[in-house]
Amino acid sequence: MKAEDKMGHDRGIGFETDDEENEAQMVGETEEEDDESDYSNSSSFEHSDSRLSEAYGTSWPQSYRPSIDMYSTVRTPPNLSFLAHSLSSSIHKRVSSPDASLHKPFISTTSARASPRSPSYPSFQRTQSRSSAPRLSYHELEVSRQCSYAQAVLNGVNILCGVGLLATPYAIKEGGWMGLLILTGFGAISCYTGILLKWCLESTPGLQTYPDIGQAAFGVAGRLTISIILYVELYTCCVEYITLMSDNLSALFPNAHLNFAGVHLNPHQFFAVLATILVLPTVWLRNLSFLSYLSAGGVIASLLVVICLLWVGVVDQVGFHPGGTLLDLANLPVALGLYGFCYAGHAVFPNIYSSMKKPADFPSVLIASFSICWLLYSGVAVAGYLMFGESIKSQFTLNMPHRFLASKTAAWTTVVNPLTKYALTITPVALSLEELVSSQRLRSHFISVLIRTALVLSTLFVALKIPFFGFVMALLGSLLTMIVALIFPCASYLSIMRGRVSRFQAAVCILIIMVGITSACIGSYSAIKRIADNMA
Repeated sequence: MKAEDKMGHDRGIGFETDDEENEAQMVGETEEEDDESDYSNSSSFEHSDSRLSEAYGTSWPQSYRPSIDMYSTVRTPPNLSFLAHSLSSSIHKRVSSPDASLHKPFISTTSARASPRSPSYPSFQRTQSRSSAPRLSYHELEVSRQCSYAQAVLNGVNILCGVGLLATPYAIKEGGWMGLLILTGFGAISCYTGILLKWCLESTPGLQTYPDIGQAAFGVAGRLTISIILYVELYTCCVEYITLMSDNLSALFPNAHLNFAGVHLNPHQFFAVLATILVLPTVWLRNLSFLSYLSAGGVIASLLVVICLLWVGVVDQVGFHPGGTLLDLANLPVALGLYGFCYAGHAVFPNIYSSMKKPADFPSVLIASFSICWLLYSGVAVAGYLMFGESIKSQFTLNMPHRFLASKTAAWTTVVNPLTKYALTITPVALSLEELVSSQRLRSHFISVLIRTALVLSTLFVALKIPFFGFVMALLGSLLTMIVALIFPCASYLSIMRGRVSRFQAAVCILIIMVGITSACIGSYSAIKRIADNMA
């Protein structure tokens, strides 16, 4: 690799490889002349390039982009295979090769110069063929760059409309009817900050992921900080999946228990262990695109649960009973966290943007996705609370009478959906940890299996120690979602676009940051207090 002597106005700093040099030679004569003209004015930036090159060289986590693409994109189901020696070899090649070492920069100035209006992608992603995709490990699969508008909206809804849907009626119980204004406000703000991420990506050709934005805004420290936060968020979601499955299975089979060798497991503990046993083999899968294909049905699963709720209320005549408080200030912070969690999708937005055939349509995609999710969230919140009132639980499926077929369908859908999403959610965390293991030890596939098994068992341990689905979700929404969805996008935008932001835009971003910090502090304190009170 050789250092490039040019840095564009938008802070496009990086290095070029031999492959990228070959691509640059294919650029038209007009662009070559422009490059020569730009190059003549680049001597004043030469010292800056050499000084920043080391900072951009540390690019952990490199596995973020392919693993999150797998998590968020609809795919065709391939053949299944489990972790084996070929996987460990594949990982070793991926980590130790020059194109994927832990010291490879993620921004290519040459590719940026060649195509200034579109994101540049690492050369290994471009050179892989579609026909060989089924033989590759999950982190080597090619990601489609031709996502249509409808597919992008589907991916957006699939990410946004998740398990948070189950807790929205409970949020009305905690915060009152006025809390729905918070749901609406957070939706509008989160949609705007998603557009800010698009502007950040466009500011510097070569930025592709949320960690890339963090590094462009705040250096290596920013990249590491946001990466760790995103991985903690994914890990906590896996804890919630275990709790969710055990709660619904124990409601379906309340008399289930286990006594073995002096160990007694109540229904919740028994089904938590059972759920862990069921998901454990899925994290050993070498190719997760099959599960990615199934988890894309999350939108269908959400719609099915909503239909079942309305069916029980109308057809099975549970009925709707007006009531409730207008505003409950004492418990409003918990509702704030629950509503905030509903829009936890920003970690994936840059990936959806980069995969679109027409990236200019991304704001429209966000507006459509957030509008659909808001309708689902608010509709379920109102219907669920009117049906069950103050007796509503943190998951409305736990209130649905199980003598009805629709109730059983909703409960089983709630159980099966996390089974398909668990491995896809924990895999980015596992891959990031594998990057930290020395290449010599990583050659053994046993290490990969060990890391994944340890992560799964740790989520079981946390779920058993803190089996409070609603309060953990409120903590996750108050603390991590506020950082990822409100605070960090605005702070990154102000940093990257420094000097090019109007006073009005700066004021709006600062206001959103203040709202995020205030909500994070109040909501986190309230959620932690409620968890501590229930554990006492």
